[in-house]
Amino acid sequence: MTTPVAKTVHVRVPATSANLGPAFDCAGLALEYFDDVEFRVSQDPLNTVAQVFIEGEGADSLPRDERHLVVSTFRRACHEFGLGQLGFMMECTNRIPQARGMGSSAEAIVVGVAAAAAFAYDGPLDRDEIFALAAEIEGHPDNVAPAVYGGLTASWKVKNRFQSVRYAVDRRMTSSVFIPDFEVSTAAAREALPETVSFADAVFNESRAMLLPAALNPVALSMPEAQWMEENEQLAAMNTLLCEATEDTLHERYRMPLMEPSADLVRKLRAQGFAAMISGAGPCVIVLHAGDASRYIDAAAVDELHGGHWRVLHLPVNHTGVQVQRS
Repeated sequence: MTTPVAKTVHVRVPATSANLGPAFDCAGLALEYFDDVEFRVSQDPLNTVAQVFIEGEGADSLPRDERHLVVSTFRRACHEFGLGQLGFMMECTNRIPQARGMGSSAEAIVVGVAAAAAFAYDGPLDRDEIFALAAEIEGHPDNVAPAVYGGLTASWKVKNRFQSVRYAVDRRMTSSVFIPDFEVSTAAAREALPETVSFADAVFNESRAMLLPAALNPVALSMPEAQWMEENEQLAAMNTLLCEATEDTLHERYRMPLMEPSADLVRKLRAQGFAAMISGAGPCVIVLHAGDASRYIDAAAVDELHGGHWRVLHLPVNHTGVQVQRS
């Protein structure tokens, strides 16, 4: 059995937004909004108990025993990495809302796997190893990949193993995430989807999904002429491309009856030229924008924000993914 290389490991994992309009179950984006979890392993080899402390989101509802998703994932990953049944104390500072479409379950799984890897091995994280195990546990990679790698990711499956590629995102790209005071379960959102879609809808989404990496980093990928544009002209061109790249016909229209307030907000924001979409399975709404448009986005959603049922976070894109510190 491997001896832990550290007594304490601190893990920080970013929130994520999956789908991004057309890239259903394939694409995800990491955001600068984090859950922080600290693990301290017991020095008593006979102690195999998990002690769980939670502050913030889920403090009144999440279990504080082996049923906690981080705990069960950490246990599985410890066995995968040869650590055995450790006793430990886990202190969670949760900021990512639960069941809202910001990747909270994927983040919990990445925390557990990354912590076990950090106890098992010295040196930098093997992100590919963490991604492979976390995606296997989660069952789909769209939120796991950006949580591990940061930036924009696209993921797929080959011979029962998930793969992912990371795309750079223009540093001027920003996001606004509208968080409602209601939840929608991922299971219900999946049940709302049809078993088949039309050929035209599939082709439409394929074209938009292929455009996403260029829309999020257009100067480098698709707009070499932008180097001669003024800054405002660049941003305007980027935002036009973003609106086109985030259109969807495969899943949002079928899920929107489960979250009418979210659907109304998406339609309102898109009508005013903002690249708004359902975040993951919802009900959060995410707006992507080149440049700082936070006051204009707030003004466009003033009724929702003043109604007391929504709050908004204006978040940069996260470019680093999961981070660990050992001591």
